[in-house]
Amino acid sequence: MITILSGGTGTPKLIQGIKEIYPEEEITVIVNTVENLYMSRGYIAADIDTVMYTFADIIDDEFWYGIKGDTFLVREYLMDLGTEELLKLGDRDRATKLQKAILLEEGWTLSDIVELQKSKLGVKATIIPMSDEESEITIVTKEYGEIEFHEFLIKYQCNCDVLEVKYGDVSPSPKLIEAIEKADKIIMGPSNPITSIRPIISIKGVEEALKEKDVIAVSPFVGTSAFSGPAGQFMNAFGLETSSKGVAEVYRPFLKTLVIDNQDEDLKEEVEKIIPNVIVTNTFMKTIEDKVNLAKVVLDK
Repeated sequence: MITILSGGTGTPKLIQGIKEIYPEEEITVIVNTVENLYMSRGYIAADIDTVMYTFADIIDDEFWYGIKGDTFLVREYLMDLGTEELLKLGDRDRATKLQKAILLEEGWTLSDIVELQKSKLGVKATIIPMSDEESEITIVTKEYGEIEFHEFLIKYQCNCDVLEVKYGDVSPSPKLIEAIEKADKIIMGPSNPITSIRPIISIKGVEEALKEKDVIAVSPFVGTSAFSGPAGQFMNAFGLETSSKGVAEVYRPFLKTLVIDNQDEDLKEEVEKIIPNVIVTNTFMKTIEDKVNLAKVVLDK
């Protein structure tokens, strides 16, 4: 059994490759929840839904958000009526989020809701929210003070100086620690180390559990550039180098192996001063072949 720690973009690309060569029912994914929020009466758990849609082969992999081929009739009519929405929700995707809100109001836990929804979509993998409690993340910026994560991404288009990233303390979901302890290998995909993975490893008991396991991570950086998103801005806020070397520093307490791109081969010796092992390979995931090949490296197949 393998357990994957995931955010909502880089790691699901790797999951596409892994599920081609590894039994889906033996895969567990622990997913970041700090970006969850209520909007238009729905409960947005974007990273969870992206992972769920990836396993169900319905993810819109042009944007890594929402359902491929979805319609936007409700959004369009809301806008015609004068209601703006921060996030662009398709109709089927909106139904997923509305059901979450309805069931949360009825007293369901987020873990139980995810179990229901992924089963309805025919997903055999186990998907675990990092916490069933309300998680939150705050971006402290030079220009606008404290803002919400989605404001930073969408309203301000990441065009501000990040001074600090804060997230509150939450308890682990019931099966989180067990999913780490029972895994033969822990995989940390190329998601944002600060806003996607660090919130998970900051939960009480997670880092200690990871120290006992074979943990491999894929760097989301090539040179000083992230594959996607504002990972570099968040790394800078923590005083970390925006590179694979900085990623190694984030995961230093427990990481056994870091996979870096061929273009970063000159960093190998420097990174090996921080963690025990470094693998150099192609980490660009443009095609399904790229994803499967990287999955083989990560799984050591």
